[in-house]
Amino acid sequence: MLIRLLRRHLRPYVGAMSAVLLLQLVQALANLYLPSLNADIIDDGVAQGDTAVIMRLGGLMLGVTVVQVACAIGAVYFGARVAMALGRDLRGAVFDHVQTFSAREVGRFGAPSLITRTTNDVQQVQMVVLLSLTIMVAAPVMVVGGVLMALSEDVELSGLLLVIVPLLVVVLAFAMSRMRPLFSAMQIRIDAINRVMREQIGGIRVIRAFVRDDHERDRFARANDDLMTVALGVGRLMALLFPTVMLIMNVSSVAIMWFGGARIDDGSLQVGSLTAFLSYIMQILMAVLMAVMMFMLVPRAEVSAERIGEVLDTDSTVVPATDPVTTLGARAHVELQDVEFRYPGAAEPVLRGVSFSAAPGETTAIIGSTGSGKTTLLQMIPRLSDVTAGQVLVDGVDVRRLELDTLWGTIGLVPQKPYLFSGTVASNLRYGKEDATDEQLWHALRVAQAEEFVLGMGGLDATIAQGGTNVSGGQRQRLAIARVLVRRPEIYLFDDSFSALDFATDAALRAALAPETREATVIVVAQRVSTIRHADRIVVLDNGSVVGIGTHAELMADNETYREIVLSQVTEQEAA
Repeated sequence: MLIRLLRRHLRPYVGAMSAVLLLQLVQALANLYLPSLNADIIDDGVAQGDTAVIMRLGGLMLGVTVVQVACAIGAVYFGARVAMALGRDLRGAVFDHVQTFSAREVGRFGAPSLITRTTNDVQQVQMVVLLSLTIMVAAPVMVVGGVLMALSEDVELSGLLLVIVPLLVVVLAFAMSRMRPLFSAMQIRIDAINRVMREQIGGIRVIRAFVRDDHERDRFARANDDLMTVALGVGRLMALLFPTVMLIMNVSSVAIMWFGGARIDDGSLQVGSLTAFLSYIMQILMAVLMAVMMFMLVPRAEVSAERIGEVLDTDSTVVPATDPVTTLGARAHVELQDVEFRYPGAAEPVLRGVSFSAAPGETTAIIGSTGSGKTTLLQMIPRLSDVTAGQVLVDGVDVRRLELDTLWGTIGLVPQKPYLFSGTVASNLRYGKEDATDEQLWHALRVAQAEEFVLGMGGLDATIAQGGTNVSGGQRQRLAIARVLVRRPEIYLFDDSFSALDFATDAALRAALAPETREATVIVVAQRVSTIRHADRIVVLDNGSVVGIGTHAELMADNETYREIVLSQVTEQEAA
């Protein structure tokens, strides 16, 4: 998966990678040439007392070193640019693809895991590419070139390589086979810590209200200890690996000095050649050591690449139309025909046989007991999820045939849990209409009964924290309603958007909202009967099916399910 991911996303940077390969090749050749020059200085200059040879070869060494340093700097520069660009592209690709997901795919992965895959997993792949381009490219050249140069110095002494290199390869293979499952477990543990942290930060008020600080502290400690246990396993392998490699390198040096000294003693090897041979052996071993460092990161990068690829290879169940309809009428009519929705693998559908229509200029309300499918039904209209049977029509066109931007541009949704973005009141209200004037924003706030508290916060430039956590639930709902009013869509979808409001504010808001939405199609999901009793049409859901459609008076007269809901909230006299 790692190779496939890199092949797909590194294609635009072939030129920069070619420059890195060339620079690394020149750097490696220069590095291999230096011990040979040093040997000549020792044998032909120092041993013979020839200062001219020492100065000439020393100057050549200095020039080769300058070339080596320049190539190393250039290789690191281009390699870093490619790696950072790859990280940017991968993060962008994951983010863009997640934006196409329906609620089903987002729920399958979970927000903590998607965040980890977009940040930490991409960083692992990016780090491997950076080290590959700055270190790993030169390693094979150093190994092959070092072997050839060592052979050129002394063939018999080079026989030690037949023992040293295979021994290092065995150590490396052992470490990699043990590290890969540990790195896979580590990424899962990071997901778990992200999930616990998000829950604890988001639910801090609930935690304190129920005095569950110690419980949550223990829960985080368990997740943290799980990650530490896996990390310790990786750390133990690394702690074992590096001393082992260094032991092999040092024993190799001793063996070379031992056998090389014997060959110098019998006159078959010169001191300079032994020095050069020792340098080449060290270069070979250092190249292998760099490969060891590199390959320790490869298993984790492979796991991360699989997790990134899993996101990129997941297709959304909300598929754009191949030949989309791009225009709708000025006043959108919504109709549901025998709609069914079933989660994959579920024994029973959430919705079944739902049919009703919502006309422009009318308010259609949906009510039912908890878990009856009201929110799921509302999500079918803007295609947050697609129906598994039946049709959802907007202006007579199946929403699956509409261009998504056209559909979403027609709809204004206030979700069950309204979300505000970090910024200001103005930036949140302009989220659906960037060119809205201040007067339009204040008008929307007045209609949403939010003007007073916004003035108290400091006006349109008042700060809104992420998620709107610095305002109350009712204030958050009113700001979300104002945001939709600024957009002025043809279809308004209110998903239990008045539940946090007191009765007086609810009544005032609905009275102010009526003239604003007079020409639009309005669909309201509500639990509170007072919110929907004056709707033109009320759809009663029970266990995913429509059990009644009519006005409040009609349903009170002949629909037992609706009567039960109403009488659970008000008296018979108040209901009448």
